[in-house]
Amino acid sequence: MAAGPTGSTTGAGRRDVVLLVMLVAGLVVALAMLGWFHLGQGNADLDWAGVLQVLVGQGDAQQSAVFWSSRLPRAAAGCLVGLALGTAGAVLQAVARNPLASPDTLGINAGAHLVLTVAAAAGLPLGIWTGTAAAFAGGLAAAALALLVSSGGTSVVRLVLAGSVLAMALSSITSLVMILNVERTTGMFGWGAGSLGQNSLDPVLRATPVVAVAIVAVLVLADRLDLLQLGDDAARSLGLRVGVTRASMVALAVLLAAAAVSVAGPLGFVGLCAPALARIGRRWVVLLRFHRALVVVSALSAAVLVLLADVALRAVFGSSDAVEVPTGVITTALGAVFLVVLSQGMRTGRADASPALVRAWLPGRNHPWRVIALAVVLMLGLAWGAMLLGDVKVLGGDVLNWLSGTASVRMSIILDSRWPRVAAALVAGACLALAGTLTQAATRNPLADPGLLGVTSGAGAGAIIGLTVVPGAGWTGLLVGALVGGLVAAGLVFGLSARGGLDGVRLVLVGLGVSAGGAAATTLFVVRTDPYNQAKAITWLGGSTYGTDAVRVLAAVAVLAVALVVVTGLRRDLDLLQLDPMTPRVLGVRVTPVRVVLLVVAVVATVAATVAVGVISFVGLVAPHLARLLVGGRHRAVVPLAILLGATLVVVADTVGRTVIAPAQFPAGMVTALIGAPYFVWLMWKLRGDR
Repeated sequence: MAAGPTGSTTGAGRRDVVLLVMLVAGLVVALAMLGWFHLGQGNADLDWAGVLQVLVGQGDAQQSAVFWSSRLPRAAAGCLVGLALGTAGAVLQAVARNPLASPDTLGINAGAHLVLTVAAAAGLPLGIWTGTAAAFAGGLAAAALALLVSSGGTSVVRLVLAGSVLAMALSSITSLVMILNVERTTGMFGWGAGSLGQNSLDPVLRATPVVAVAIVAVLVLADRLDLLQLGDDAARSLGLRVGVTRASMVALAVLLAAAAVSVAGPLGFVGLCAPALARIGRRWVVLLRFHRALVVVSALSAAVLVLLADVALRAVFGSSDAVEVPTGVITTALGAVFLVVLSQGMRTGRADASPALVRAWLPGRNHPWRVIALAVVLMLGLAWGAMLLGDVKVLGGDVLNWLSGTASVRMSIILDSRWPRVAAALVAGACLALAGTLTQAATRNPLADPGLLGVTSGAGAGAIIGLTVVPGAGWTGLLVGALVGGLVAAGLVFGLSARGGLDGVRLVLVGLGVSAGGAAATTLFVVRTDPYNQAKAITWLGGSTYGTDAVRVLAAVAVLAVALVVVTGLRRDLDLLQLDPMTPRVLGVRVTPVRVVLLVVAVVATVAATVAVGVISFVGLVAPHLARLLVGGRHRAVVPLAILLGATLVVVADTVGRTVIAPAQFPAGMVTALIGAPYFVWLMWKLRGDR
């Protein structure tokens, strides 16, 4: 009687081992086949037969040079980077007990990229080891901050939001460094998306010991990751030093990610996708529930994923054009899909904390119109200052003479080019603030923002595509492309988030995925059409008033005016939507149609702002919250005040960008990101008890 179950259990264990061995062997074979296929791709006269001749020492000098200096280094970099990122992702997800943790969503890649960009701008001759050490420091600091803000990383949405916003802020600083040091950072825009291009095997060979030692250390300590999944208290009761284990495992994961970034740049979302694929296999391979097996499968899956992405890239675009297209564009697009898919199956728990929970802390709640009047005065004063400041400073009398038509020719030229920029900053800020206010109200999510929800990214991608696909389309192509891109992004975000009701958590996760996809599309079109003009790309993606004109300004003003008319008629519904899911329906509010109207208005306002000044984030988050802090939650006062504050924020950011390093300039969107990201972090910390 006893022998039966024992034998059965042994048999089941053997089957599990066999299944795991078969899975690992299959991944190794797939990796070998992809590697072989990868080695045969390229422009040079070196096919697979030639590769074989080189390997046996019979190839000619030219074939050998191509193989050893280009083909093999690229394939080897793909394998090494994949192994490192797959392991890092599996470790981070285990430590955080969060299936969305990865070097991307914790800001590790962005931190490492920033440090390496600063080093390049400073002319520091970093090698692979020193570069890895520098990237490790940047990545570790970013990971520590993201985990701290997300209260240890146990909440899915808090961790992803904290890391993603941190990554946006660090990317803005990176872009600023590139703009200020164009000559020394030329080519780093494409590399910043993740590129496997290598000139020799040296970087791979030098990084290999670091990656190998880190992976071995992870495998040795993998049993501790299993204990962490039981919960902190249970793990401590079994003798595990939880704090030390978490710190050491995060350090190993950051080291692996840093090594990968130093070799190939920040290859997006590989560390998210590979462990997710490995976890899917748990249904059939029970041993994948243990992290030693999971890490091995994640690492191999990531290597297969990276090589597959590079093979597909070269097959679709051709080997010549694929040189300019970062492999990270493909992995980021795939990661965006994974993020969306993972969000669909998640138990998200509490979906929102109404923006109405943010209480006013000034007496303006009782005197909202006084606050609004002060905001008008502040906005006008700062707009006047914006007219005076720039690469050439002018006096108030010069502006008055220009307004009366009596200014000198030189002053007229200066102010004729300056006023559209000031006006564009004002109206774009107003549109983004209105869009953020409506988005937060419609979704009952105080962390919602058109930038975080992918609408801004979609509009920016659409505008870039409209300009590049239809040469000579000019403003029309920009407008149509931005409108289509924004609407498509919004449709995807809200459509994929509406299953079982509009879930605020799922909304943000899908928005982040769509935003990543839009960024990948933008990078692809930029490097395909103008790969060497990174300053132009960074300026557009960073949000700049440079090059705007009266037509764009007037179009945005018209959109804003129509939007305000619509919103004025819905101000009562806006207030009622903040109460709870049921009360508005009881009081006669047609919730779904009202939400649709509000979100459409928000999308169109975002598109108008994007057409006017490019891609700007965080204004739609910061302005509505500041308005609520000043006057409370009634939208009769919140909407106009948020619009005024948004206009003020962007005009100040634009003025700073035009004056601080004059005659050089940097985009206004970078300033808003540097302001908005810390505010977002503070807001998450303030609301930590409500999430």
